[in-house]
Amino acid sequence: MRLEVIDRDITGLHVDAIVNAANESLLGGSGVDGAIHAAAGPEMLAACRVIGGCPTGQVRLTLGYDLPARHVLHTVGPIWQGGDAGEPELLRLCYQRCMELAVSRRFKSVAFPAIATGVYGYPIRKAAQIAVGTVLGFRKVKHAPPRVIFCCFGREATDVYSLTLAEMGSA
Repeated sequence: MRLEVIDRDITGLHVDAIVNAANESLLGGSGVDGAIHAAAGPEMLAACRVIGGCPTGQVRLTLGYDLPARHVLHTVGPIWQGGDAGEPELLRLCYQRCMELAVSRRFKSVAFPAIATGVYGYPIRKAAQIAVGTVLGFRKVKHAPPRVIFCCFGREATDVYSLTLAEMGSA
């Protein structure tokens, strides 16, 4: 499994699946969620209406519609409340459930944003450690995606994810 960190617009990536840092309604929002919905077109909103939402820490799958990515994995990160309200476990579950679905679908490439670090306020360093650690746990899983991208927005997030990846020994 090759892990990489990039600073790019996730909606332009040609991968099997991009991950949407969604809200529980799945009906669009701000940040990554809004950008993905805008780029995917109205069919994604219609599909998300049928799904009927997603609890925090879980994942739902749609097609990519007008995106270059074939699929979108919608996951809902926790709102940061100081770290003692189960946030680390819920964030870990976001990455774990997305990777499990990617394995079951035999996706070859998956791109993650920095889930919950925007309006949900999760500290970027803590989030990066959970993200990288959880994904690295799939290195030896049969049919794990050979390429996983952490698609960051901005220099600070990119630097933190790059450093975290280097520290965890897989850069």
